[in-house]
Amino acid sequence: MKNYRINPDKKYVATIIEGLERKNGHCPCRVNVDDTTLCPCDEFIETGVCKCKLYISFEEVEKKLKKLENKD
Repeated sequence: MKNYRINPDKKYVATIIEGLERKNGHCPCRVNVDDTTLCPCDEFIETGVCKCKLYISFEEVEKKLKKLENKD
């Protein structure tokens, strides 16, 4: 999807990826497991809202990178 990137927080992304693996590719933030919850889920594709924050907007990426740089 345009204007979205993978969250730059590597530890956070690793946790989400583990959840995706446990749920066979379905969103780890969803209770139901069906065709609509395969990552990227239908809600993200339709509305641009990623509940688990694996995909975030460019603006959020910039903010996240600044926070991560300040932690170092």
